[in-house]
Amino acid sequence: MKKLFGLLLMAAFVFNGCSGFLYTKMSPLEFADFDYGFPTKKVLSNPSISFIDEGHGKQTIVLVHGLASNAGFWRYNISELAKQYRVIAVDLPGYGKSQKDYYPYNMSFFADQIKRLVDELKIDKFIYVGHSMGGQIGINFAMRFPERLEKLILASPAGFEEFEQGEGDWLRSVMTVSGVKKTSEEGIRRNLSMNFYTWSDKWEWMVEERVRMAKAKEFDDFSYTVVRSVNGMLDEPTWDKLDKISVPTLVIFGKYDGLIPNPYLNPGTTTDVFESGAKAISNCTLHQIDNCGHMLQIEKPEEFNETVLNFLQK
Repeated sequence: MKKLFGLLLMAAFVFNGCSGFLYTKMSPLEFADFDYGFPTKKVLSNPSISFIDEGHGKQTIVLVHGLASNAGFWRYNISELAKQYRVIAVDLPGYGKSQKDYYPYNMSFFADQIKRLVDELKIDKFIYVGHSMGGQIGINFAMRFPERLEKLILASPAGFEEFEQGEGDWLRSVMTVSGVKKTSEEGIRRNLSMNFYTWSDKWEWMVEERVRMAKAKEFDDFSYTVVRSVNGMLDEPTWDKLDKISVPTLVIFGKYDGLIPNPYLNPGTTTDVFESGAKAISNCTLHQIDNCGHMLQIEKPEEFNETVLNFLQK
């Protein structure tokens, strides 16, 4: 039996590197103090959910981040999308400023939390945009609650790549709480760069945030969330269920994604993975961004934003 998992997603949060360092000696950065460039709100309880809410369009876009990241990873997209739409960027439970606890952190759990949020905000139908793990959550949501979606946008989504059972077991074994906690600053920077075709110092904010939050009071809970999220992706594979997506869908990816397919386990190209998956979706548009890696909404925000807006205006 084959299992899905598109990533050692955000490998930067797992593997140790050599020492050396800009942020290691800086003060802790508590999760509540993250600077996303936009104000945040918080609603609900057990878990409470934090989110950015910008724009006043008739339609609503909900942005859902990937593994080990947060709503701030959409900072280069929100303003442009909010010129025409209401834009909500979510901190999934266990991440960012949202509540952290011993929740299941599988794809169904996260999809349920998105539904709780849009219900609380009295949003009937909306446009779902998910990056990486957020894409796999979106696939789960689209299969279970299709009546709530106008369109589905999957950005470098997890959930398209097949994995053998033994490969899934290996992925579980390397993703440990201890591994997340012990990652050095140099290891974080080196592995974060794997998410990009060309790394730039202008993205050092990601390194600083990750290094400093390792000293935060909630970091153990965050580390648990990351590990459980990986297991959650493996426990609820979607690569063989893509034909159940009934809403209009855009799949957008970077041509030189260094994480999909998994470079350690699966041969082939990124284009092969996403072309195959897109063919399984009945009403799907596929767009490739050249000279771009896994973190496409950050590396190529102008083309990403333009592609999303063009798709929504069809």
